[in-house]
Amino acid sequence: MNAIIGISGTQYLPGTEEFQSVKYQYAMSSYEKERNLNPALIIQPKTKKDVMLALSYAKKKKVAVAIKTGGHQYSGASSTSAPNIQLDLRNTFRGEEDRSIFEKNGKTYIRTSISWSLGEFNSWLTEHNLFVPHGQCVGVHLGGHVQTGGFGQSIRSFGLFGDHILSFEIIDYNGKSREITKKKDPDLFWAFLGGSPGNFGVLTHFTAQVYRDEDYKGSTGMKAIYLYDKKTLKRLVDILTEMSDDENCPRNYDFCISILSSAFPFLDLGPGLDKWMAREHPESYGTNGAPFWPRIIVVYAQWVPLNGGDVCDMSWFERIKEGSGFTVNDSTIQEKPMSQLMRRWIFGNPREFQHPYIKRTYNTRSRTLTRDGWADWFVNRVDAIIGSEMDQCWLSAQIQFFGGKNSMFARNEGNGTSYTWRDTTMCCIMDCFHTEEAKALAEDWQKVNDEGAIGPNGIFSKEDRRALWGSYGDWDLDANWNLYYEDRAKYEKLQRIRRAADPHGIFTPNPFSVKRADWSLCYLMSRLTTLYNRITA
Repeated sequence: MNAIIGISGTQYLPGTEEFQSVKYQYAMSSYEKERNLNPALIIQPKTKKDVMLALSYAKKKKVAVAIKTGGHQYSGASSTSAPNIQLDLRNTFRGEEDRSIFEKNGKTYIRTSISWSLGEFNSWLTEHNLFVPHGQCVGVHLGGHVQTGGFGQSIRSFGLFGDHILSFEIIDYNGKSREITKKKDPDLFWAFLGGSPGNFGVLTHFTAQVYRDEDYKGSTGMKAIYLYDKKTLKRLVDILTEMSDDENCPRNYDFCISILSSAFPFLDLGPGLDKWMAREHPESYGTNGAPFWPRIIVVYAQWVPLNGGDVCDMSWFERIKEGSGFTVNDSTIQEKPMSQLMRRWIFGNPREFQHPYIKRTYNTRSRTLTRDGWADWFVNRVDAIIGSEMDQCWLSAQIQFFGGKNSMFARNEGNGTSYTWRDTTMCCIMDCFHTEEAKALAEDWQKVNDEGAIGPNGIFSKEDRRALWGSYGDWDLDANWNLYYEDRAKYEKLQRIRRAADPHGIFTPNPFSVKRADWSLCYLMSRLTTLYNRITA
């Protein structure tokens, strides 16, 4: 394939050192060869016109386009194989005109492009004393993040990032710029926000509501880092599980726990940790001055006032802290503006370990995790790999509770977006990184997790509920639709919208896409809808 004539941005062809660097995705450590993540051409557009030229070329040549902003999709879905091409938008829309803040009817809004990383976006909001719920990974970019939800630390208090989108701007399969709103195009609005990321058009910008620090004075948080201890982990998981099982848990509280094997550079998790560790624990540094990375537990705890009479239960924070033994950082419970707390929750490393991984993201709607003994099961599974330092395997695990009738994640169901599993009460991530020699060991560990956690007799969830943002396993989305969508009716609606939005298959670069409906099915459904509307008119 040759470079496309007329494109002002940079184009990269296979066989060059630059191509190898630009094509990098998070998933390549595990799937580069297996899924052939090698596009025939990578384009870094400078303008919308460049994007339009690329789509016109793809349509003419009957090839597909993969869309990448941050490249953090765990299954490699933002890449593709030759003869398809990839649009890399990470630097395309980064001018002064690509983000702005405005007020309307007493509320604050932003318009931003998708080319900013989460770290950059968070810093920009913090500078203006603003915040919005979003995820923790510093290198994730906004394009994929809003389309898959934007799950993060404030999910119960404020819902998903994607719940705050009012409109978005796209370039469609015909190369036309369009603004999509819930009022003007409810189907495409619904499908873009949660349906099948990157498969309906090229998202370039969006407008969203954000919040002001001044409206949430008294917000309080704690980020504590503990050296790993099985008893400490069990005590913390018990608190989290108890809250998850409580249908009436107040919306004000969010709580998340991460566990990381040794070799993770934990000093990057907070400013000043390096100096603090060198002063308080010089034994952690070798003779060459290089630190030894211990196994750690990281706790993120947050309370935010939502109504005038809300009072923080400080005993909740103290309960999390008490009896934890050695804490490796200043775990002070701090009253801070929400924008600064959101900054503290950012995970500053682009990835956890520089190794291949076997990913698991489990979701449950159970409210009996405490009674069922899940906390013991989870801690034992974690300890099996992190406690024994299983040779050549490293763990990155995270658990967070989403649910309760007061949670905005649940209450936002039916708001015009298609994000799935809104009745989720707990999310559990268990990622095992490994050397090539230890792959079988990692697979066996995950097999035990799958058999014990998920299924009719699963201790965590009776159903296999997966997330587009945390996908794993077989990446044929059509063959596994029931793992990612609540019911067949929802999936078939997405198929029909996909057929209309992508009639030529331009946005079908790999199997991790909702399959487009057949024309015959589209026609039949449209006729039935028309007939129904006439009868009920």
